[in-house]
Amino acid sequence: MQPAYYENLEEIQNKYWSMLDDAVTNRSSPFRIPVFMCAHQEEIDGRIVVLRKSDRTNNLLQFHTDLRSPKVDILKKNSKASLLFYDKEEKIQLRVKVECEINNQNSTTEESWKKTQHISRRCYLTDSPPGTLAENPTSGMISKLEDFDYTIEQSEDGYKNFTVIKCKIKSIEWLYLAAKGHRRAKFDLENKKGNWLVP
Repeated sequence: MQPAYYENLEEIQNKYWSMLDDAVTNRSSPFRIPVFMCAHQEEIDGRIVVLRKSDRTNNLLQFHTDLRSPKVDILKKNSKASLLFYDKEEKIQLRVKVECEINNQNSTTEESWKKTQHISRRCYLTDSPPGTLAENPTSGMISKLEDFDYTIEQSEDGYKNFTVIKCKIKSIEWLYLAAKGHRRAKFDLENKKGNWLVP
């Protein structure tokens, strides 16, 4: 028996949004850690990010990063990027094209920072930017911070580096792998159009 979304564009959209929404809170969801790709001229880069927000009403996805991260510099030059999701069990792949907005020390970051756990805030407390050359293996933090020996008040020092990347979705390409025959579709979210594609 084929799922409801096998031959129904509306059901496909319901399915992928439910998977994205679930991934925000479900740590075991494969959709929680998509590959994020950005590029400027010959500088092409990809990495895993953690999905922090899914907003169907506004066609938005969000993740957090450090303002000093190389990907922020790339996004300042070219705000267009892509997110790749894959769920092996569901046999569903999403290729999401987005326009990125960098948020630092504003209402968007304030809201997200308040929800960021004590244990996670240390990521933004490193003395040197992510990707900096080091003489020895390092977490980038002084040993005191590695042992979580810092207060929530002290963690506020990291707020200046805490950045929210807001991804406005332009289009989503869906692929469902099925023995009976794969299904592929593309959704133009800006113009609210959906079309079937040959897998």
